[in-house]
Amino acid sequence: MANTAQARKRARQNDAARARNTSLRSRLRTAIKAVRKAVEAGDKAAAQQVFQQSVSVIDSIADKNIIHKNAAARHKSRLSAAVKALGASAA
Repeated sequence: MANTAQARKRARQNDAARARNTSLRSRLRTAIKAVRKAVEAGDKAAAQQVFQQSVSVIDSIADKNIIHKNAAARHKSRLSAAVKALGASAA
């Protein structure tokens, strides 16, 4: 347990940061799932639109150092490949 005022304040700050980070990480996962769901549905136009929105969310979360920039790039690359494959299989 925190014994000094400084340690108590840091504990409060850590709690707030953890809650904020958890919320942002949840937004990230939701955005990724939305793209995967659109791809599974087979609607390329909808998948592309959702992909664009999710790229914005992914970049924003990477900028805040919630996830590493390379992890963000990996997510975007894999989602993009899934959307492109959807177009190739439909043609």
